[in-house]
Amino acid sequence: MAGWRRILSYLGPHRGVLLLAALASVAYAALDAFSIVVLIPFLGTVFSAAGGSGNASAEPGRIDRVLDFTIGRFVDLDGDPQAAVAGIIVFILVLVVLKNAVDFARSWLSARVEQGVTRDLRNEVYGHLLELDLAFFGRVRTGQIVSRLTHDVEQLRTLVTAELIRALSWALVFTATLYWMLVVSARLTLAAFIVVPLTMVIWGPLIRRLRRGDREVLDMAGEVSSHIQETVSGIRMVKSAAAEPHERGRFLKLTTGYFETFLRTVRLRALAGPITEILVALGTGALLWYGARMVVVEGSLSGEAFVGFIFLSTKLYAPVKYLSKLPTLIQPGLVGAERIFEFLDAPAGIRDRKRARPFNGVRAGIRYRAVRMEYRPGEPVLQDVDFFVPAGAVVALVGPSGAGKTTIVDLLARFYDPTAGAIEFDGTDIRDLRIASLRGGLGVVSQETVLFHDTVRANIAYGRDDATPEQVEAAARTAHAHDFVMNLPDGYDTVVGERGTTLSGGQRQRIAIARAVLRDPPVLVLDEATSALDTESERVVQEAMEALLAGRTVFVIAHRLSTIRRADRIVVVDGGRIVQQGTHAELMEEGGLYRRLRELQFR
Repeated sequence: MAGWRRILSYLGPHRGVLLLAALASVAYAALDAFSIVVLIPFLGTVFSAAGGSGNASAEPGRIDRVLDFTIGRFVDLDGDPQAAVAGIIVFILVLVVLKNAVDFARSWLSARVEQGVTRDLRNEVYGHLLELDLAFFGRVRTGQIVSRLTHDVEQLRTLVTAELIRALSWALVFTATLYWMLVVSARLTLAAFIVVPLTMVIWGPLIRRLRRGDREVLDMAGEVSSHIQETVSGIRMVKSAAAEPHERGRFLKLTTGYFETFLRTVRLRALAGPITEILVALGTGALLWYGARMVVVEGSLSGEAFVGFIFLSTKLYAPVKYLSKLPTLIQPGLVGAERIFEFLDAPAGIRDRKRARPFNGVRAGIRYRAVRMEYRPGEPVLQDVDFFVPAGAVVALVGPSGAGKTTIVDLLARFYDPTAGAIEFDGTDIRDLRIASLRGGLGVVSQETVLFHDTVRANIAYGRDDATPEQVEAAARTAHAHDFVMNLPDGYDTVVGERGTTLSGGQRQRIAIARAVLRDPPVLVLDEATSALDTESERVVQEAMEALLAGRTVFVIAHRLSTIRRADRIVVVDGGRIVQQGTHAELMEEGGLYRRLRELQFR
């Protein structure tokens, strides 16, 4: 029940529009049913003019009083038959116009609620995801995140709005139709409901089998898609192993299974229409027999009322059929809601402390004090990491892959918090600094340059909404990027494509350096920023970086040891521990891991 309350709470901000949609649904259901009831006086007038009896009724005055109170206010039903027929036709046309106008309003208002809920859900989930720490993104696959932001939100939208509003509409249609059927004849209404339980009894098992069949079809479709993706991505291996016949056989087996499963489900679904029609025919046959008896034998019901009742009864089956399927229709939405709430309930582990203060740069230095880090309990990736970086110094972190170098700088930005120990800026624990202010004071230039599908200008100014075009251009000049940017088709307004695919590696790096120059951070992290470049591009980027290093405290992660000879201090990391510290000359003289790594690279 709590889950349903939480799901329905998303309708709260849209309660006004939802109320209007509900009122429109009520009006539509009433007008839809009444447009059929109006046929009764029409038929009565025609039968009476033709010499028949249009006034017999087993429930004298009941339907007549209702009709006199409604259509009788506008049309003289007891006057000239021709005038009465013309008046009834005009009245029916007015009802049709009103009904369709209300139907338009209902559809538009429902769509507004649906899209409003979708927007709110996506914004809430996306906003919460941005607040989560990197540990969450290390646990959850990217595809799962995208799926829950798109597919699962859509499923929940369908549940909260589309299906619930549709269920309300059908329930109102059912209620309005049932009301008018009771007004016409309570006995005939009871007879009409004999077939309704039979409809639900037959539809229940059929829907359950359809649900299983649909799930199997979707599973098989996923298997086919996965096989295609796997084969295409590994096509080099397929061809090198001459495994085309093997893959063709596997794919044939999958497509055959999909074909057979799909046909089984279609066969079940194809039965639904005929079964429904047969049930409707049985119910209608029973009504025709019993109603004709009331008209001909008992004389307790007028012919026109009987015909109107038959039209009304046919409108019962669609709501009954839909409402009987509703439990299966809402299941995907309930599952989607559970998956979304898992994300929304995931705690953000990295938060500001109550009295956190802004970060104002580094004056004395940065101290790692006995830092220990565990991503999983009992499995440390850093142990007793202790070193000091004076303000304005360049420190290089070197060591084998997996030694813990990236984790050291990740802790600097509070992407994670250390399991034990502390990192201090001028003696202040970074956990006492505001996260946004701290990260705003850090600049990162990495080997994997991140550019967005946006203009060059927007990529340079990312995170600096207040940057002027002049400041962006000045940063690009400092990063040696201005000249190549001006040669692009639209200059600074050129869209660089997803991940900057329209630019070369060196150009992407210079854009990233320009971004860091514009931010003007007091602390800079260079994560092997030139290792993926060719010699010429590396030379240009190195020149651009020289201007960036001046006056900043810099952390350099390096595998190519030739790039760190000018570092003020080199910290050698191995197995999550610091094993050596010193300048290049000191470490070469000392020997140990640093000297071995350098000799391996330059042998």
